[in-house]
Amino acid sequence: MTVPRDLISEIERSVLLPGGSWERFSGYGIMGLPFSSGHILGLRCFPATSLGIPYRSVWHRDAAGNWEFYQNAPAEMSCPRYFSKSLIKIQQVKEINITWTGAYELRVSIAEDVGLEWKVSLVSTPAARLMNLIAGMLPSSLWQKPGFLKIMGVAASLMLGAGHLGLSGKVPNGQKFVANPRQIWIIRNSTAILRGLDLGPAGRLKDQARLGDFWIPQQGIFAIGDSMFEPYDPTLHSLSFLSGKSL
Repeated sequence: MTVPRDLISEIERSVLLPGGSWERFSGYGIMGLPFSSGHILGLRCFPATSLGIPYRSVWHRDAAGNWEFYQNAPAEMSCPRYFSKSLIKIQQVKEINITWTGAYELRVSIAEDVGLEWKVSLVSTPAARLMNLIAGMLPSSLWQKPGFLKIMGVAASLMLGAGHLGLSGKVPNGQKFVANPRQIWIIRNSTAILRGLDLGPAGRLKDQARLGDFWIPQQGIFAIGDSMFEPYDPTLHSLSFLSGKSL
């Protein structure tokens, strides 16, 4: 079985976008990782996008529930395009470094004034392997059907113990979305320091967090896959940006 480090190396060299008229992103990331302190971290790495600019993004929610996104691409071409309405801070950074320190271990860091040092260790559990096997047998056409994605979300939630998983719906800015995690691993353990603050051990939250219809898993999940969003329509969707977040 190919280990995640080698699969990511292949993806970074060459990854294909799915077809369709929606805005499309292919790559990998951490769907979400809650810490017992109440903080949450997420990671998105998209070497291929239909918007034309590959990028990386780190999501952070503090213990008070405030979300901030950091990305190495303009906000209008990356994750804030869909989530800005729920964010209190968006910051474009020069680099988001990802270093694989082992076949199942990676480190994510942002220098500048962010000061993020995040270490993650992955594991392939029987439930994750079964989900990957099922996903690999399904035709691509099913992955864009909300009804099917709802069933997959319920199945993954039960099998992984990750709380509610929303693989389709609407993001805070109003666009419809579908998320297609084709291969997953479970986060076995993680440590993170952000601006000098130790976020503590990973752990489930009392109240599961979400951004629109995208729910943050209660169990940290690393995924390879695709995301698709309804094309921006100024009559239907928001591009709400606060100071420092303008288009």
